[in-house]
Amino acid sequence: MQEMQEASPSSSKKISAAAARAHTRRNRATTSNSSIKGRLNSISVALTVGALGWVYQSLKPPPPKICGSPGGPPITSPRVQLRDGRHLAYKEMGVAKEEAKHKLVIIHGFDNSKDINLPIQQIFQELMEELSLYVLTFDRAGYGESDPYPSRSVKSEAYDIEELADKLQIGSKFYVMGISMGAYPAYSCLKYIPHRLAGVALVVPFVHYWWPCLPANLSRDGLQKLLPMDSRAFRVAYYAPWLFHWWMTQKWFPSLSLTAGNMAVFCPQDMEMIAEMSKSPNPHQAKLAEREVFDTLRHDFLVGFGDWEFDPTELENPFPSNTSNFHIWQGYEDRVVPFQLQRFISGKLPWIRYHEVPEGGHLIVHYNGLGEAVLKSLLVGEDPLTLDHVKP
Repeated sequence: MQEMQEASPSSSKKISAAAARAHTRRNRATTSNSSIKGRLNSISVALTVGALGWVYQSLKPPPPKICGSPGGPPITSPRVQLRDGRHLAYKEMGVAKEEAKHKLVIIHGFDNSKDINLPIQQIFQELMEELSLYVLTFDRAGYGESDPYPSRSVKSEAYDIEELADKLQIGSKFYVMGISMGAYPAYSCLKYIPHRLAGVALVVPFVHYWWPCLPANLSRDGLQKLLPMDSRAFRVAYYAPWLFHWWMTQKWFPSLSLTAGNMAVFCPQDMEMIAEMSKSPNPHQAKLAEREVFDTLRHDFLVGFGDWEFDPTELENPFPSNTSNFHIWQGYEDRVVPFQLQRFISGKLPWIRYHEVPEGGHLIVHYNGLGEAVLKSLLVGEDPLTLDHVKP
């Protein structure tokens, strides 16, 4: 009995050869499975990192091309250097500023520059002499030959204009004309440097569809009146600014009518104007294609549709004795900025002098007669009783 009890422990440790081989196979299979899982995890991580890298590169705008730097566009225009080291390119026209009675700063719109081709330039000599007018145009930050400004804001636009005016010594007061997207810098001037303004004219001015002052139904209706691609682009700029660079550079579908060449955005009178302008193309337009989207469109849209520090409908009248020299000119058939929005804003600020051009579109500033009407109403207070003379 004792021998049997002593034999039991040693017998319990015995493992058959078949069991040992099965155990070894299980260990090898477990090791192999672990190795495969490890490799799959590594591949998965690598693919994820690669995909994230591709997405990041797609969303990240390219570095801006600085004029005058290696690989950048050449400098062909006069420029001033601002306090922060940036340069603004500019162009002067008309009567010498030392002799001029009126000084006007023109703020260009989207996809344009200081070399904007206006009908008033074709009759400048006579009109300038008649009005004793000096005109200053400039490339806004990132446009043309002006340096980009990553920290650009609605406020910085006004101070760029003020510093440019001071650098060129055009005087303590000057007039401002903002065209289309160039309207938000003009609104900025009304807010931040009102004491420098002799008068302001906005022509088919930009409207932020998400300004708190705009009734929701008016903004919604305004967006619905736009071409679908434009409505989508504006929404991306407002709701997903981090996606906007990719949105404007992807090739899968049209992103914006003005960049896609969709002529449906223009009314019949605009189309007549485009046909007329094509006979004398702007020789400086090619310069705009030399700069990246980051420098021009992207920042312009993101600033315009970003958060503003003020409500435009709460601006105070900066002109003395409760007079007004603030004009809005709007085309009734404008398919970029619906007239209903301009009427609302003008109604909130009774000191705005609102002018609506029948059958006019987004290009009314180029119509024959309109430029003269804008200037005379702004500079000498001539009230355009009729706009019948305004034609493409």
